[in-house]
Amino acid sequence: MNVPFVDLSAIHKPLAGEFAAVFQRVLERSTFVLGPEVQEFESAFAAYLGVDHCVTTNNGTTALQLVLAALGIGPGDEVITVTNTFIATAEAISAVGAKPVFVDVDPVSYNMDPVLAEKAITPRTRALLPVHLYGQCADLDALADIARRRNLHLVEDACQAHGSEYKGRKAGTMGVAGCFSFYPGKNLGALGEGGAVSTSDAALAQKMRMLRDHGSLRKYEHAIPGYNFRLEGMQGGFLRVKLPHLDGWNEQRREVAALYSSKLKDSGIVAPKEMPYGKHIYHLYVVQVDNRDSVQRDLGANGVATGLHYPVPLHLQQAYKDLGYREGDFPVSEKLARRILSLPIYPGLSTDAAEYVVSKLLECAQCRMAAVAAR
Repeated sequence: MNVPFVDLSAIHKPLAGEFAAVFQRVLERSTFVLGPEVQEFESAFAAYLGVDHCVTTNNGTTALQLVLAALGIGPGDEVITVTNTFIATAEAISAVGAKPVFVDVDPVSYNMDPVLAEKAITPRTRALLPVHLYGQCADLDALADIARRRNLHLVEDACQAHGSEYKGRKAGTMGVAGCFSFYPGKNLGALGEGGAVSTSDAALAQKMRMLRDHGSLRKYEHAIPGYNFRLEGMQGGFLRVKLPHLDGWNEQRREVAALYSSKLKDSGIVAPKEMPYGKHIYHLYVVQVDNRDSVQRDLGANGVATGLHYPVPLHLQQAYKDLGYREGDFPVSEKLARRILSLPIYPGLSTDAAEYVVSKLLECAQCRMAAVAAR
């Protein structure tokens, strides 16, 4: 059996007619950038999250950059984030001229450790930027408390957490703003690139709308220098079609995750743990396994595609060498980078395929452990 890491066609085929209708509407109206399709999605996504405003962008990275810029964060400022994330989180900080300050993570949730985050605060710190990694929220009560006491902005990187919950509230709704990516493989993905910022701060939303469109709210009138971060009309329409299906797709992911976790119990392979405060939507199902690279090769030979999210922590990337971090500075993240392995998980993954994935994982891991013991 061959099991892909993700199969977007299983999601998109049933919606092909609705996508075609979006294409026809945008074509007839010639509303190719922003326009009514985008506005309708912004209203619908804001209502889904339970916030007052949604400001779309052309991708998740610019969503992060947009909110930091709108908050006035720039050269001389510091933003605290985690080192075990995709580089876009740190790139957005760098893009506004601020300095990323990395901290380690909780070994169970893999998300920002609030104690370490508070220790990293300096007089130059302006914001906390936790990442809701793999589809599970960080400890937002603790982080929000730190932000209040230390007069910092709390910005949620929810680019992997569409529909995830923290104590019944949606990810992206508890800080001053939340940032989302609609890259095609996300739980809510466009048919191309897209992003958004959620907020209930009307003034912040207004400033972000200006910044994303060359500092303008009215054509050819520019109040401030801005960017071209506008979402295409077509993508807004596609996302509006897909949004009503998000919760159902997330439940399918949770069912696959439950199957995986039940089979991995007492196996020696560390399965992800859903924290008691929230609802995990399993953008990724990430295990920890000994002899990870060998196990991954063996799974590939058996037709099971896997991923690594992420094999090199940001503090060890060449791009951030100038920050002066060294190997050993963040031991939890470094250990995870050596052991994590992402298994296939997506809506439409059959029970038979999921059973095959987990059986092959157990078989390959046990074979590798036996080989090491024999040496």
